[in-house]
Amino acid sequence: MRANVLLMMLISTPVLMAQHSLHMPIGDAARKDKEARLVLDAVTDTATGDLITPREAVARLANASLIFVGESHTSMDFHRVQKQVIEELARSGRKVFVGLEMYPYTEQRFLDDWSMGYLTETGFIQTSHWYKNWGYHWNYYRDIFQFARDHNIRMFAVNTPREVVTAVRKKGFQNLTTEEAAHIPSNINTESEDHFNLFKAFFEEETGMHGSMDDKMARAMFDAQCTWDATMGFNAVRALKEFGDMNTVMVVLIGSGHVAYGLGAERQAAQWYEGKMASIIPIQVVDDKERSIETVRASYADFIWGLPQEKDTLYPDLGLSTGEIPGESKRKVISVSKDSVAKTAGFHVGDILLAMDGVSLGDREILNRLMADKAWGDSASFVVRRGDKEIPIQVLLRRRQMPPPQPKAQ
Repeated sequence: MRANVLLMMLISTPVLMAQHSLHMPIGDAARKDKEARLVLDAVTDTATGDLITPREAVARLANASLIFVGESHTSMDFHRVQKQVIEELARSGRKVFVGLEMYPYTEQRFLDDWSMGYLTETGFIQTSHWYKNWGYHWNYYRDIFQFARDHNIRMFAVNTPREVVTAVRKKGFQNLTTEEAAHIPSNINTESEDHFNLFKAFFEEETGMHGSMDDKMARAMFDAQCTWDATMGFNAVRALKEFGDMNTVMVVLIGSGHVAYGLGAERQAAQWYEGKMASIIPIQVVDDKERSIETVRASYADFIWGLPQEKDTLYPDLGLSTGEIPGESKRKVISVSKDSVAKTAGFHVGDILLAMDGVSLGDREILNRLMADKAWGDSASFVVRRGDKEIPIQVLLRRRQMPPPQPKAQ
């Protein structure tokens, strides 16, 4: 169970905080020994070093038909970048498709119904099980979805069912059932040592556990990561080939960890696509330790986009992860983040979530939906089962107040 939590942390990594992974000599041979400037509100063409506008960046992408745009799932600034890329591409006269990490390809019918205007916003969120398939607040993505529907832009689910990736990690490719194997490409490339080293760097940055993961566990988790990357690349290429034409560009919106150095989804997609591909990754210009990020390894992405530091998420986050309990409909707490709302409130690993604000918690969708109605400053009443006791926990949804910076010693 712990390994599954760590995998989710890694595949969702926004690549915002620690700086080691931003400066690794890996990826494109022509750029991996160079650094590119990162400037707030500017787009850097890492091949030339030019600082350009978003519109100029799109002009330089005229020959690209598959573009991966990285994101931090809970950053509104990242999603504004994604929307701006889509807008500029549409304005340039391209036929735009949007590929989405948050839905497995098996849920495509709901995206089609949305694009065709058959569903209201509320109806789409409910029938597509947004808060089960993804869980992050709908409002982070709402403007992108609305723009796509208003401008007749098709949206495609490119992921695979979550349980299939878990099966790869637990059993390996050779032990998948026929049904499980049918959900992923027949060829998944796990041979890149550059990608494996990047994967381990993300792990160390996200968990702070340097060298604590043995090679067997690391390889199993890496195989799962490659499965995720390959499936999204494969499904994006398949939709582009099946429904696109010579003027079509597929913009895939996925976590930055899947895009970095071209080693994730882009490398996997190259197995099935010979057309021009490109990557755009927004990066905050200040890390979580208040250090400026002035340069990034030029091979990190084809274009990097400087964003301001964002210290808190727009919507409240408990800071805990839950897992299924075999034979029960409840969820168990399997991870509580340091300095989180959940840690302050007193949640423990192993707690069974019974209710929130008087509503029985049967699955993650209910919890995520209830949390989506909350704002910073609100409170929530939980009941958990700890051992053989039911314990009430009062949660205050308050952000951490950071101490003011101390003056430097003279």
